[in-house]
Amino acid sequence: MNVLVFADNNNGNIAKSAFEAASYGAKIAADTGGSASIVTYGSNPTELEKLAAYGIGNILNCTALESMDPSQLSKLVQSASEKVGAELIVFSHDYTGKSVAPLSAARMHAGLVSGAIDYPSTSDGFSVRKAVFSGKAFADISINTETKVLSLLPNSVEKNKSDIAAQIEEFNPDLGAASIQVKEVKSKGGEGISLTEAELVVSAGRGLKGPDNWGMIEELASELGAATACSRPVADIGWRPHHEHVGQTGVAIRPNLYIAAGISGAIQHLAGVNGSKVIVVINTDPEAPFFKAADYGIVGDAFEVVPKLVEAVKAHKASQA
Repeated sequence: MNVLVFADNNNGNIAKSAFEAASYGAKIAADTGGSASIVTYGSNPTELEKLAAYGIGNILNCTALESMDPSQLSKLVQSASEKVGAELIVFSHDYTGKSVAPLSAARMHAGLVSGAIDYPSTSDGFSVRKAVFSGKAFADISINTETKVLSLLPNSVEKNKSDIAAQIEEFNPDLGAASIQVKEVKSKGGEGISLTEAELVVSAGRGLKGPDNWGMIEELASELGAATACSRPVADIGWRPHHEHVGQTGVAIRPNLYIAAGISGAIQHLAGVNGSKVIVVINTDPEAPFFKAADYGIVGDAFEVVPKLVEAVKAHKASQA
């Protein structure tokens, strides 16, 4: 099966989720006896060479694209798919992938599964697993069209590296005029770690009693190299910015570690974080619903527990220095 991976970029740098998608696509191609290629745009050569380390050396880079117009990007994917004879096209299930993958599937009359969480099964047709009902169940969805499209939920599979030389080809098909024009891009999260790409997340809720108490959460996150997050009520009352809100109506995340302090664990919040590999809950209420979903639970006051965690992390880092 020939596989094409769409690699998004962030101001000229390949997005972190694209490396996972590349590793994912490379394995599928290898397992099915096909070839794997990458299509991207506007990235610098050094960044493009990094993609080859994840198993795909054939890279098509569109240098003429000046806009992040989803319609033009879907045309780019379609042209690249025709060039390499792709039977499967893989996107990251991020902001760009959510807009470009459906458009690409529609252009190519291809079946689409969004938010895949595992490698597809090809023993009897083609099916891939995704979470449904806010993560309470899984569905194995079959794609029967000749060309198939899927988006991979970040942090769903392990990234595998291999030594492959990058063969970078300039690829500038006719994409037509842009239907939108991006004049300026501003990062919502400053220079911090993006929630959607974070492998470690430290979050807190109303149990912190006020925005002035967030310093210990930020300190723990800084020591761990983690992103910070919050529950919806905290964002709604203005204690934290809305882009930090994780949950069913906020950002859905799948980090390797999710630490929640002072969050009771309402079902809407769980829907956005229950894909986390390990969940640690800190709460004074032993009956808090979040403990049922936690891998590790600490019944205690966050104002006592979190500073001790900070001290423990600092001590561990010092011992490793």
